[in-house]
Amino acid sequence: MKKTYGLIAAFATTPELYHACEKVRDAGYSQWDALTPFPIHGLDAAMGVRRSHVPRFSLAGGLTGFVTGMSFIWWANAYEYALVVGGKPYFSPMFAFPVSYELTILFTAFATIIGMFLLNGLPMHYHPVMKAPQFVRATDDRFYIVIESADPKYNAAATRALLEQAGGKDIAELEE
Repeated sequence: MKKTYGLIAAFATTPELYHACEKVRDAGYSQWDALTPFPIHGLDAAMGVRRSHVPRFSLAGGLTGFVTGMSFIWWANAYEYALVVGGKPYFSPMFAFPVSYELTILFTAFATIIGMFLLNGLPMHYHPVMKAPQFVRATDDRFYIVIESADPKYNAAATRALLEQAGGKDIAELEE
């Protein structure tokens, strides 16, 4: 016997999907998603999605890269290869800036990618929604809402009723 992943409901237009997302959000569901063939402005707010934490990873990576670059040049000039050339100081931020700048960019890029992978749960080689026959149209001309059975508020009958009341069509059960 296969385990139920959740329910999927189709919507024909963008406004229908937008208002349905507001209803699902207001009903208190937390583990659900909207599938669209193109980005829809304001859908994140309608779904109640908060800002991503990826910029925090990026900032941490950038600061780490900058400090690493400055520290490396300071260490190399003050201790490892202490050489006075033309009366220049052992360390100057001006001389360390190019290395620090490049390491800031490099570490920011790595931290952003790692943060995105961690927060999105990637790599995900399989998702139950991909097995649904309706999913093909989500990349072309249809809009869908998927409510997962792992949601604390999930009740098959009540969730189906909510999706019907929100205007969902072709409501189907997804299997894992």
